[in-house]
Formats: sequence, structure tokens, C-alpha cells
Amino acid sequence: MSKKKDVLFLCQYFYPEYVSSATLPFDTAEALKKAGFSVGALSGYPKEYNLNDEVPLKETYKGIEIRRLKYIQLKRSNIIGRLINYFSFTFSVALRINELRKYRAVIVYSNPPVLPLVAALASKLFDTKIVFVSYDVYPEMAHITNSISEGSIISKMMKLVNKSVFKHVNKVVALSNEMKAYLLNHRSILSKEQVEVIPNWYEDKGISDAKDASKNKLFQSIKNDGNLIVSYFGNMGICQDLDTLVDAIRQFKDDRKVQFLFAGHGNKMDILKEIVQKEKLNNVSIFDFLHGQDFQDALNISDCFVVSLAKGLTCLAVPSKTYSYMMASKPVIAIMGEDSDIAKDLTENNAGYAMEVGETSKLVNSIKELRNDKEKCRNMGENCRNVFLRKYTKEHCTQQYVNMLRKILEDKYVK
Repeated sequence: MSKKKDVLFLCQYFYPEYVSSATLPFDTAEALKKAGFSVGALSGYPKEYNLNDEVPLKETYKGIEIRRLKYIQLKRSNIIGRLINYFSFTFSVALRINELRKYRAVIVYSNPPVLPLVAALASKLFDTKIVFVSYDVYPEMAHITNSISEGSIISKMMKLVNKSVFKHVNKVVALSNEMKAYLLNHRSILSKEQVEVIPNWYEDKGISDAKDASKNKLFQSIKNDGNLIVSYFGNMGICQDLDTLVDAIRQFKDDRKVQFLFAGHGNKMDILKEIVQKEKLNNVSIFDFLHGQDFQDALNISDCFVVSLAKGLTCLAVPSKTYSYMMASKPVIAIMGEDSDIAKDLTENNAGYAMEVGETSKLVNSIKELRNDKEKCRNMGENCRNVFLRKYTKEHCTQQYVNMLRKILEDKYVK
């Protein structure tokens, strides 16, 4: 048998898709390749988040050998569609399990939740090292968002998947310290040494002049004549809290000095559009999901950002959009557990505000402070960027993956 390659990325989304669940694995793969590892990827065929007309089923891009699998891709807006997509992709991967035999280590992601089972099987059959990246914690996340009931067959299946996967993993990557604590408290099979905290990140694209960004035709209707533009970007679905934000927006309905900018997707974004139209909230602008230069311009015309998690999800997920906000050198307002890494980053570094779900008055007061004190807004933004540069750059975070894989495959990679 030919010599095994080093690392395979097993994930539903990958290059050339532009959502974070594709760009983050690709960034990691690129860093590992640059560090001298031989790297491959087994991913789904791009559809929803792809700008290219034709994408090959096989290609080598930046030294990464990518193989893409066709599978059923239904609308993700309902649970049935998502489940069919999950199982269809996982089944496609399972049929090609021999691909995993060719690699010494597999990095597999928690979405779709059944996919890591294939990696666990590869560990058992081929003695493959497994790194499990916990973007979300299932099934608890699905329970809290009422996606599935605790006694359901799917919930029981997820628990069985967890037992099987955690029995075979070499490392589990948690996105935050609170997620690591949760996993250690609720997954007794895991040891403290097995769980490593590596946060998500964003590429440092520097700070551009808001005047240049305001020339973008998309944002011509947004007046930035001394106004405070409060922005929310990305997914607004079952995992995000919308109610606290909408309650605050209502209180600024007649305040011409505050505008709200939304861009993204998710079932709650449709709810927001209905509320804005019905209640004539004229200080709210809503766009579809933005990427590329449009997203950079949206970051640059904003004065501060809001990030949120639904009640009870603080230990189970981490909103990765936060790092693009920090990069843009603007204050961040976090509606999520105050014990989270993100909330602590903001409050301990005077880089923004943190509050629990439902604390509308705190949110309103935070926005008023930023509206009334431009110098405070500017200072908080600078502090936010300093936190980003210290902890959340692409180079800093992907290097942690490089170090971890060196240890896992230490018989070959010795410093």
C-alpha cells in the first residue's frame, strides 16, 4: 500500500463556497499545507453558497487535493430539508470511506451532526487519528431551539453518535472556554487534555475609509451624516435572539440619529422584514447575505455591531461573525451569556457591551452611549481591534491547528 497522506478535511462546505463553515476549514487546510503537511478535502458539491458556474468534482487548489460529492440539497429553511441534506451527504461520504484510509488524520466538523460517525468508523477500521471540531453542541442545541424533542428518535441517534465519536477522537476542538467546560461536564468520556480551545477567526483586511464604502450603490439610501449605524450581519435563525433587538429598534423609531442595518438570511430575517413593514420602522434597512467587497463596505459604513445568541445557547455555539466585527475596529454589543469568552473580551477590554437575552434597556442605553459619545465609540472600536489582533487573526488561530496536528502526528513532525 502507498504511503499515507497526512490530513483529510471532512466537511459539507469547502472552497469555493463563501460561508464561514467553508472558509474556516479551507483556511486551516491552507495553513497546514504551508506548514508542510500533505492535505486533502472530502466535501459536498457547492450549490447555495457558490458564485462559480462550474466547479470540478476533483481538483488540486493551493496544493490541497479536493474531492466533491454530489448529494441531495433541499431548502435548509425547514428541519426536514436540513435532515435530508445531512443524511444524504453523510451517506455519500460513507460510500467512499476508503478515501479516509489514505490519511493518517481526519479533521471532521460537527455539522452535519451525523457526519462524524463516518470518521469514528475510519478510526476503528484504519486506525485513523480523529480531530473533531465542535462548531455546535448537539443534541442540546436542537433541544433548546425546539428543533427536536429530547425523547425523539433523532435525539437518541445524536447521543449514540456522540458516544461513538468521542470514544475514538484524539482531540476535540471547542470554540470557547465556556464550550470546553460544557463538553467536559456533559461528555464524561472526554478528558481535559483531549479538549483544546481554538476559536474561529477572520482574515485581517485592514480598515478602510467609511466614505469610500458609502459610495457602494447598495448603501446609497443609508445616510451617514453624523448618524449611528448599528449593524447585524449573517444568519438570523433559530439560534439567534431577535426579540431583544427588535424591542430596542422600536424605542429608536423616531430617532433620526440611529439607523439599523441588517444583511443575511435565516427564518427570523423574514420575521424581521414583516415587523419592519407592518410597524413602518423606517430606520431599518435589510439586505440579503453579503460577501466580498459588499460585505467589507458594509463593515466599514457601520459604527457598531450587534451579535446575539438565543437564550440557553451560550455554551453550545459561538457566533463567528463577531471576529469580522472586531477586525473592522468598531464596538460590539453582545446579547448573550455574560460569562462567555466574547462577552468577557468586550467588557474586560472596554471594547463593547454585553447583556443577557431580554435586557432591552441595557441594549438601548448602550446604543445611546455610542450615539452621544463619538470619542467613546472610537476608543471602544480601537480596543476591539486590539483584541482581534491579539487573539482572533487567521494566522494566530490556524497556527494552533498546525501545532495540534504536529503533536498528533509527532512521530513524523518533531520540532
